[in-house]
Amino acid sequence: MSDLTAEAGSVATGLLVTDLAVGGMTCAACASRVERRLGRLEGVTAGVNLATGRARVVHPAGVPVAELLAAVERAGYTAEPVAAGAPPTASADGPDGDGDGGAGELRRLSVLAAFALPVIALSMVPALQFRYWQWVCFLLAGPVVCWGAAGIHRRALRGLRHSTATMDTLVSLGVLASYGWSAYALLLGGAGRPGMRMPFSLTAGAAGGAHLYLEAAVGVPLFVLCGRFLEGRVRRRTGSALRALAGLAAKDVWVRENGEERRIPVAELLPGREFVVRPGEKVATDGVVVDGRSALDLSLLTGESTPVEAGPGDPVAGATLNVGGTLVVRATAVGADTRLARITALVTEAQAGKARAQRLADRVAGVLVPGVLAVAVGVLGFWLGAGVRPQAAVTAAVAVLVVACPCALGLATPTALLAATGRGAELGILVRGPEVLESLRRIDTVVLDKTGTLTSGRMQLAETTAAPGQDAAQVLRLAGAVEHHSEHPVGRALAAAARQSTGGELPPATGFAATPGLGVAGEVEGRRVRVVRPGEAGGALPGVLREALARAEADGRTAVLAELDGRPAAVFAVGDTLRPGSYRAVHRLRGLGLETVLLTGDRQGAARAVAEQLGISEVHSGASPERKAELVAELRAAGRRTAVVGDGVNDAVALAAADLGIAMGSGTDAAIGAAGLTLVRSDPEAVVDAVLLARRTLGTVRANLAWAFGYNAVLVPPAALGLLNPMLAAAAMSASSVLVVGNSLRLRAWRPPGRGPGRGRGAGRGRGRGAGQQGAASTTA
Repeated sequence: MSDLTAEAGSVATGLLVTDLAVGGMTCAACASRVERRLGRLEGVTAGVNLATGRARVVHPAGVPVAELLAAVERAGYTAEPVAAGAPPTASADGPDGDGDGGAGELRRLSVLAAFALPVIALSMVPALQFRYWQWVCFLLAGPVVCWGAAGIHRRALRGLRHSTATMDTLVSLGVLASYGWSAYALLLGGAGRPGMRMPFSLTAGAAGGAHLYLEAAVGVPLFVLCGRFLEGRVRRRTGSALRALAGLAAKDVWVRENGEERRIPVAELLPGREFVVRPGEKVATDGVVVDGRSALDLSLLTGESTPVEAGPGDPVAGATLNVGGTLVVRATAVGADTRLARITALVTEAQAGKARAQRLADRVAGVLVPGVLAVAVGVLGFWLGAGVRPQAAVTAAVAVLVVACPCALGLATPTALLAATGRGAELGILVRGPEVLESLRRIDTVVLDKTGTLTSGRMQLAETTAAPGQDAAQVLRLAGAVEHHSEHPVGRALAAAARQSTGGELPPATGFAATPGLGVAGEVEGRRVRVVRPGEAGGALPGVLREALARAEADGRTAVLAELDGRPAAVFAVGDTLRPGSYRAVHRLRGLGLETVLLTGDRQGAARAVAEQLGISEVHSGASPERKAELVAELRAAGRRTAVVGDGVNDAVALAAADLGIAMGSGTDAAIGAAGLTLVRSDPEAVVDAVLLARRTLGTVRANLAWAFGYNAVLVPPAALGLLNPMLAAAAMSASSVLVVGNSLRLRAWRPPGRGPGRGRGAGRGRGRGAGQQGAASTTA
């Protein structure tokens, strides 16, 4: 299996990773409490993500999962183990935290509103207050307080049994205090007399003993549960990209055996078996094309907008869509070993982690709830000691309890990271964890490998120069016919270029002979053809061919000489061509204020030629894997924060040594395993997209945290001073959570700015001579 994912399991000698689905959490204080409870077990560390409802626990093999579950339950929550890397399900707690957040909870919320809204209207509008309105409101409020808010009270009581306080503790105390004071006022305080009128106040109110707070008793749970319902729906949308990835896989497949086809579930498909993919169907699993030719739409898997041609011998990925002809594919990987499964697992791993900002918010939330309780008691005691009417003192304390709930604080960071990692997966950008986005945001230098990163990594014909009197296309056709029998990379490049120029048909060659290190020879259409190293020429070269050889050497290309019947006929310059998006990628990185460095093991001429085309001034060529790591260390020692982009085994050490390693998805397992970020599509511009996504994500996190902290800082003092009605405090608290999650949801629609047409195709022109040779052959007569 490719190490595309930081696979859950053994993370060190004797240590295991276990994922738990934790139920009953409603705020960051809950997540912090579960972490602390698990952390009390010897050798156990845990991270709890409120947005996904998951706990990732690293524990010794001697600590069984059952003990972890018991620790969570002792904290007052439910827990069950889930498969490592499994994506979160679409369900989530409903408004009261116990349901599924679906149609049943919506009906419950509708019933709750039917009881609560008349109470709020009668309490707020004196003109609607008829003779016995207060008793009707008291009767309507009873079901809201006792049934509608039952889940809140239940969890608050459970927390008290475990000597803990959560957001539910604050809301439950506020609701019960408001309802209890209203019951006292009705029965003993004179508020139950017929014809009583009560004006509505935006503040805590001070209308004497006859004042009721039934609107707060029903409004607080109504707004809190409504906010949780909306918040749950939005949170599920932030994780929709991950669930969409998990749902991309085909369910059934047509397998071919003994010339016959039959349909079986994908789960029964084994490596080595051949299956058929018809037009409009998904490729069932990773494999190699055995027969047929078609175009595959990779957009859902890699973000590439243009279908990719596939024919015999080409690898294909599962979950891609066949938009052309029929293919016969031999399966090479199934189940968890497929590219789709590794991508899904990697995104899940990323969403299980925590950013530094989130850890700070969780620590704050862990002490916020006890702090709020202390402040509320202090506010109550202060106002009573100051001689204020008891009902006003109680109302101010209730407003403090409700308005200071740390919901928004706990959701500010994880929801943004959840949305960003999901959107990144859609764009072909896979991050191992939130810390990768933080590192990517801080880098100032991007070190780029050449072969396979900025270039295609495959030899292609770059230039054909024919001798006077020779036809370049004809010479290429004859040379390609001989090289068709060669296995050398230069020969394959010439044969491929010849087939392309002739529409796929090459004449047969006879008498083929290959001399290792020198060249090949054969007879085509009655002419003796040789393709050899320039030093093996049978005669003096014309000036135009000598110039072509010098030009190829200066550009770092490999030059070969074609002879027809013993006479020099043409020089072919073969080289590794730039990827279409390389120039735009380097140009956009500089536009973002990032320095670019070319670091390659290739020879100096080839490195300088690429650097000249791309406008890179700092070049290090001929570097061994060890030297690459040393250069990265030198850059870091000089105070530069580096990201290394590479794809080969020789890049793995440098990727691991950098502040952040970025691997091309087409690269080796060693490179991918050493990197913190993987680009699924082999497009250098994806590096720029990743930087922009990281900056936008961290900007969203900062905005969310500023709102969450600012909300409490701004509204707690007015509540403590009796200037905020508890019902309005509940509405503001719920709105803050929905606002934070909604702001994070904007990342789901983020699009990389500044991309050229076709997502990286034909991206820009190179600097200096040779830029126009990217990916195509030019001919000089």
